Amino acid sequence: MSAEIPMHTDQPRHEAAWVVHKFGGSSVADAQCFERVASIIESPSLASVGTPSVRARLAIVLSACKGVTDELLELVTLAERQDSSWRARLGVLRTRHAGIAAQLLDAQASAQYLAEFDRDSEDLTGVLQTTSVMRSAAQTVRDLAAGFGEIWSSRLFHRYLRQRGVREGLQWIDARRCVCVEWGPLGPAVQWQQSRDQLQELLAAASPTIARLSTLVITGFIASDPRGVQTTLGRNGSDFSASIFGALLDAAEIHIWTDVDGVLSADPRRVPDAQVIDSLSYNEAMELAYFGAKVIHPQTMAPAVGRDIPIWIRNSFAPHRHGTLICAEPRSLLPVKGITSIENVALVNLEGAGMIGVPGTAHRLFGALREEAISVILISQGSSEHSICCAIPQAQAARAKSVLAAAFARELAEGQIQNVDVTPDLAILAVVGDGMAGMPGVSGKLFSALGNAQINVRAIAQGASERNISVVVDGKHATRALRATHASFYLSPHTLSIGIIGAGTVGRVLLDQLAGQRERLAREFKIDLRVRGILRSSQMRLSDQGIALERWREDFEAHAESADLARFIDHVRVDYLPHTVLIDCTADAEVARRYRDWLAAGIHIVTPNKKANSNELSYYESLKAARRESGAHYLYETTVGAGLPVIQTLRDLRQTGDEITRIEGILSGTLAYLFNVYDGSTPFSAIVREAKQRGYTEPDPRDDLSGTDVARKLIILGREMGLMLELSDVEVASLVPADLSGGTSEEFLAGLSRYDEPMKQRYEQARARGRVLRYVGSVGADGRASVGLVELDAKHAFANIALTDNVVRYATARYCDNPLIVQGPGAGPAVTAGGVFADLLRLATYLGARL
Repeated sequence: MSAEIPMHTDQPRHEAAWVVHKFGGSSVADAQCFERVASIIESPSLASVGTPSVRARLAIVLSACKGVTDELLELVTLAERQDSSWRARLGVLRTRHAGIAAQLLDAQASAQYLAEFDRDSEDLTGVLQTTSVMRSAAQTVRDLAAGFGEIWSSRLFHRYLRQRGVREGLQWIDARRCVCVEWGPLGPAVQWQQSRDQLQELLAAASPTIARLSTLVITGFIASDPRGVQTTLGRNGSDFSASIFGALLDAAEIHIWTDVDGVLSADPRRVPDAQVIDSLSYNEAMELAYFGAKVIHPQTMAPAVGRDIPIWIRNSFAPHRHGTLICAEPRSLLPVKGITSIENVALVNLEGAGMIGVPGTAHRLFGALREEAISVILISQGSSEHSICCAIPQAQAARAKSVLAAAFARELAEGQIQNVDVTPDLAILAVVGDGMAGMPGVSGKLFSALGNAQINVRAIAQGASERNISVVVDGKHATRALRATHASFYLSPHTLSIGIIGAGTVGRVLLDQLAGQRERLAREFKIDLRVRGILRSSQMRLSDQGIALERWREDFEAHAESADLARFIDHVRVDYLPHTVLIDCTADAEVARRYRDWLAAGIHIVTPNKKANSNELSYYESLKAARRESGAHYLYETTVGAGLPVIQTLRDLRQTGDEITRIEGILSGTLAYLFNVYDGSTPFSAIVREAKQRGYTEPDPRDDLSGTDVARKLIILGREMGLMLELSDVEVASLVPADLSGGTSEEFLAGLSRYDEPMKQRYEQARARGRVLRYVGSVGADGRASVGLVELDAKHAFANIALTDNVVRYATARYCDNPLIVQGPGAGPAVTAGGVFADLLRLATYLGARL
């Protein structure tokens, strides 16, 4: 369609970049719409590009007001018929534009605008009078008449912006004076060098310093040919104009404003659950547009694609909505972007044993169709070469059959080809998405969905790029096919097949929290958190459809079977549910040892279990490598601070370039509770026993009192800082007496009372000095890490915390004089389970859900 797009530029992208905004007819239908468009382009969010300090320059391409182009072409048709009603209808157009001008402009500006309109109207009247005499209109006449709509709307908007105070750097651009195209078999081909030179001349004439021009109002749809004769860019021409000016101005972005929220995953009239696609590649957008989706036309994207300019499809009636981004490398996680269809299709089938091994059969078939200008939409041929079929528009079916019967008359007479069949009333269903490439099971999911919906597939086609799978089905089943396929691809990506390992202190509370929120999440966000397995130490419950969480305890007791971790994993991970999540709520080191294999297999992991990330450094590094290679997600915010954003804060600091010099804090909710409550009046051992009963300690309290739990958390934070620490590198001052390190936890609790008096003495000594006891962990950028009971001034930040609070202080280059502090409850089943739940929802967003 276009000559090669030049890649040189006079406009550095990093300085005062242009952003092109194109508004369609529905966006400028009336005065209220014009006001809305002005508000959009004056929005602060559109005033800069790249960085807030670099203000964008705006190129605003306008279509004609809604319905005006069709009305102008109808005037030509009426004139050809010598129907004089075209005069009155031209008057109606003037009245409409005059009404908009009266609402937007003051009297003087409105009068000036209408004077220009009347001069155009006189020119158009002369053309229509000649047409009426000749009873025929050349294409140039239609082009001339059709182009007035964009001239009128853009002139009006230019004056309106001036009246709103946009004066400096504002310029109206008549695209006929700069855009040069030459029509050919593939449509209008842009003459790029001539167009670029003419635009530069036009801008230079408007302002001695082109850089001072900040807002251009441009006519869409119209252009000139190499002879200087007015022409148009065809249907969707204003979109093409936006793309052309994007390339000519070397724009940073192009925004196409319409009356829909973006590109939809399917036709919402037929698929009520259709959703706006967040981002598309250029190729995906072209595929969807070819198969009938309401997207910018493939040809009109070419200039933007050639210069790698992102294109946004947005709703001018809801400018706050995200819209759809079309670019070279979209970040959407959805493997399938859209499901669309072409209706009123016929399938032509050429079949015969004489075709096998005979070269040139396909050439003759498609050559015959080409000679008759019959468009081929889809081609399918089996490897046996016994038959070849193609889909064509149904309106051309009878002619196609006649043409092919003539082309293969001899083969038909001699029996080498059995017949030429044409099957009408069909539809093509297309599933489009770059993410399908290399992903096993996509085709299986499609055909399974169609089979379950009792829909027969007549023909199949898929290109080597794997970007598009197309099937031919009966036209009467097209809507059912769309809905079935859409449900398969757009509900399942947001379905998480979940296995919960450990239904003890934290796990059972998490299950209760899921039970309370699952229905709401499904209703409001279309997230299906499907718990398909619960594993305890000796028993497990497996369910294909998902466990009824509101009565999971009764269900578990009624249907539990012997625990088998390998079978549990195999059950939770199934092909028809694309996302498998394991939530490990245990403190089991053996379970944590399996994380690497699970991540390598593409299984997502959410866990409060500290054992994996505090294991030997080599294993920790292998976890990260497995996650990177497979693309699986590993979320462990609750390994430090329960539900507090301790790890996320650390990551944010590092990723934004801050230098962390030291992290210290009370990292154990158990120990925070113990030393907040302990005042010498109640024995220390009794307080420890009570904390265990409340669920504030690990199953074995020695994991807390030994400092091992805090040391593990410190290792996790240190490694997040980038330090190569082993657990043995941490200096730990344990609170567990040496003679109580062995035996059961009950034996430990019974023996701890023997040490109540020494603890009381230490407490009273600190109090006498006006200090308090706190168990603190600390790690510095130099790699030194320590854990132990320390005395702190009573005014210290760590001295004044509530019960089970964790408090973490980050000393950094930014937060040096006044360190950053994160504080809150850091222990207890509810807050820990809530943190795990939050990680699970965060994972759902990573996998495409929208919260």
